[in-house]
Amino acid sequence: MTTASAGPGIAESSASGGGVAVAGSASIALDRPWRLNPSVALRPEPFGALLYHFGTRKLSFLKNLVVVELVQSLASQPSAEAALLAAGIDDDQRPLYLQALTALADSGMIIPVEESS
Repeated sequence: MTTASAGPGIAESSASGGGVAVAGSASIALDRPWRLNPSVALRPEPFGALLYHFGTRKLSFLKNLVVVELVQSLASQPSAEAALLAAGIDDDQRPLYLQALTALADSGMIIPVEESS
């Protein structure tokens, strides 16, 4: 299995043995609400958590407990910005956590919450 770093404490791999996905140049929309993709299971582990996407068969390792808490809190916050603030992430650490959220969004592990019509 091949892994690569995609933010603070995130390693990603394709469970099917395919290529490694690393965060692209896109950024996450901080003013929008986000949540864990319904096709993704998050399993807490002593080192952090495992994320498994049942649709893509992608496995991600979250090796940073703050990232785990951030991902778990997304659905209860009105925006990604609010989730970052609630997690107490300092301005100097912010770029790393934005990179982590972007990597998770790029890989489909987290998705924006669609507005109701």
